[in-house]
Amino acid sequence: MAAGDPVRDIARRLGRAPSTISREIKNNSVIGRNHYRPQYRFGAPWRGGPERKPRYRATVAQSKSQRRARRPKTGVLAGSDRLRTEVQTRLEEFHSPAQIAAGLRRDFPDDPEMWVSAETIYKALYLQGRGGLRRELHTCLRTGRALRTPRRRSGERRGRIPNMINISERPPEVADRAVPGHWEGDLIMGSTKSGSAIGTLVERTTRFTMLLHLPHGHGAEAVQEAIVAKMATLPQILRQTLTWDQGKEMSNHIQIAAATELDIYFCDPHSPWQRGTNENTNGLLRQWFAKGTDLSVFPADYLDVVASKLNRRPRQTLGWKTPAEALDELLSNPFNPPTVATTA
Repeated sequence: MAAGDPVRDIARRLGRAPSTISREIKNNSVIGRNHYRPQYRFGAPWRGGPERKPRYRATVAQSKSQRRARRPKTGVLAGSDRLRTEVQTRLEEFHSPAQIAAGLRRDFPDDPEMWVSAETIYKALYLQGRGGLRRELHTCLRTGRALRTPRRRSGERRGRIPNMINISERPPEVADRAVPGHWEGDLIMGSTKSGSAIGTLVERTTRFTMLLHLPHGHGAEAVQEAIVAKMATLPQILRQTLTWDQGKEMSNHIQIAAATELDIYFCDPHSPWQRGTNENTNGLLRQWFAKGTDLSVFPADYLDVVASKLNRRPRQTLGWKTPAEALDELLSNPFNPPTVATTA
C-alpha cells in the first residue's frame, strides 16, 4: 500500500482474493494518529475536511483483530429462551436441524427472531458451551453421534466397473417421478469387523422400500442373487430402471439387468444426492440398524418386518399417504400413478 500498488497486484502476490485484501484494508486502515478510516457520516460520504489517504499498519490491524476476537459473543440460541425451547422441543420429536430451520420459518413467518439456521443448531449441539442446547440432545439426531465427523465412504468399495452406463444417460422421465418402476439402490454397511451389509431398494415414485438379506457377505454374486430374487416378486410395470453408486458389489450388473429386465445406471463418484431418495431412506433405517453393529445377525423375516414398518409410515411428500398405500393405488390404476413431490 505504501508503494501505491493496486489491490489486485497485492492480492496476486499474497495468494489471496482481491475482495479479501480490499476488506482488510477497508476495515483496518487509519487516517492520522489512532483514527480509523471514517467511511460514512449519517449515511453520507465523509465530508470532514480535506481528503487524506488512509494508511494500513499491520500492527494496528492485528491489535484490532485481537480485540474483536476477545469480544464475547452470545449465540443465537443461548440468547433467546423462547427460540431455544422451541428448537429443543422439536429435536426431542426427532426433527432434523434442517427440518427445524424450515419449520420455524414456516410457523413464524413474521418473527425473524424465531428463525435459526440448521448449521447453528448443529454447532449448538456439538460445540459445548457456545450454543445453549443440552448436549444430550445429540441422541435425537438420526446419526446419534456425540461428535461431528466428515462424511465419507469406505474406499474399498470403489473401483472401475466395466460397461457402466452413467446416470446422465438415464431417461428424463425418471427424474420427475411421473413414471413408476424406477428404483434406487445401495448398501447399509455394518461394523468393520463383521464386514456385514444390508441392501436397500427404494422405488422413486412411491418411496416403497425393499431390503436385501445378505447373510454371506456383499460381494457381486451375493448382491446379484438378492436383487434378482427380490425383483422377481414385482410385476413388470415396477421393473424399469435401477440407479446405484459405483460400488464394486454391482460388478455383475449386466447379469442382473438380463435376469430382471432392468436398465441399470450408475451415479457419478461421491455424488449421493443423485440417489437422494435412497440416501434419505438409509438414514431412516438406521433407527433399526445402528452403525457399528453386525448386520448379519438379522434374519430375512426381520428385514421384511422393518421394511413393512417403513412402508406403513405416512410421508408428507406423498400427501400423508404411506408408501404401501401409494403402491397399492399404483397397482390398482397403473395408468394414473399417485401424485408425488419431486424431492427426496
